[in-house]
Amino acid sequence: MQISNYTSIAPTRRRALGLALGAAAVSAGLARPARGAEPLRIGVLVDMSGPFSDYSGPTSVAAAQMAVAEFEQVLGRPVEIISADHQNKPDVGSAIAREWFDRRGVEAIADLTSSAVALAVQKLAADRGKVTLLTGPATGALMNESCSRTGFQWVLDTYSNTVGPSRMLMQQGLASWYLIVADYAYGHQMQRDLTRSVVAAGGKVLGASLHPVSTADFSSFLLQAEVSKAQVVGMLNAGSDLINSVKQAAEFGLTQTQKFFLPGAVISDIHALGLAQAQGLLLMNGFYWDRNDESRAWSKEFYAKTRRMPGQIQAGTYSAVRHYLRCCEAAQTVEGLAVAEKMRGTLVDDVFVRGGTIRPDGRLVHDFYVVQVKSPAESKAPWDYYKQVGSIAGSDAMQPLSETRCPYLIKP
Repeated sequence: MQISNYTSIAPTRRRALGLALGAAAVSAGLARPARGAEPLRIGVLVDMSGPFSDYSGPTSVAAAQMAVAEFEQVLGRPVEIISADHQNKPDVGSAIAREWFDRRGVEAIADLTSSAVALAVQKLAADRGKVTLLTGPATGALMNESCSRTGFQWVLDTYSNTVGPSRMLMQQGLASWYLIVADYAYGHQMQRDLTRSVVAAGGKVLGASLHPVSTADFSSFLLQAEVSKAQVVGMLNAGSDLINSVKQAAEFGLTQTQKFFLPGAVISDIHALGLAQAQGLLLMNGFYWDRNDESRAWSKEFYAKTRRMPGQIQAGTYSAVRHYLRCCEAAQTVEGLAVAEKMRGTLVDDVFVRGGTIRPDGRLVHDFYVVQVKSPAESKAPWDYYKQVGSIAGSDAMQPLSETRCPYLIKP
């Protein structure tokens, strides 16, 4: 397996790339189909073993496979899901994506948790006319400065996860904030969006602390949040960093004295924390498994495959892959631009969203729910974790198109 710039990479990075590409090859399967048409391949590129592996990871792959299972074939071709671990490194993710596009015939890549990886892969895909189904990353740059005519942001972004909820909390009189921020693209954009929203509504951000990924000790950051006496502490991180920071906040008793808002949290984070530590936390969600009969039935099937309930990333990956395949059939082609046009012109109708529309910038419009984590006494069954305390219509949750920074939508 060849990579054009492989020899210019330092030895440790070469080993990382080699391991990742080896995993991709094993996941893809090296044997050709015995008979018939070449498979239509969709890649799921995620963090399989790092801090975001439970946020999406193998369960996102399982969700994509559930979508594929609904199609016997598409355009006379069997559909195949392949997957790999990008290790949260843009060069590793780009190398895998390049291999998939140029040698494996992959037509679309889904999930792409890790904003830095997603930004690198979306550009690569756009140059090749391939589709990106962004269900894991949240940076708003993916539909603004780094937008793509074949790119779709499906589940969340930094604007939707901060602006609406912050307005709601401000209306409740919670006007002073302290932010604990992951020191990478997702955290930086989340901090900008939340700060702008709080200030515009007349509130104050009293301070912020930046932390690197995979931080073990959050005590100094939490102490600064406590000393600030802010009414709300915004935890602008995700994955194991979010879990560890909230555990330590609960141990210090801060979750009882300050309101903690976790816009990047997913249901597996609450499961890892346990209700005793997580009770009372405020989260933003685009999907809850116990929302209605349809979501419960689909989630039961997902649970049978994975032994856990799905969160918004898993439901979003299922939805995005399913919609992509439907539109390949409707467009009668897998050519990226043609499929993307069909996707934008077709309502998204599934367990994740009913009658969802896709805007010109590739953003799926869907409602969000502000939920509070139940206490142990309120929970009636395993995974019964949330009570809804607010909702935000999709049209209000999304960055207005009038504010777009997407180059192909800005009129000269």
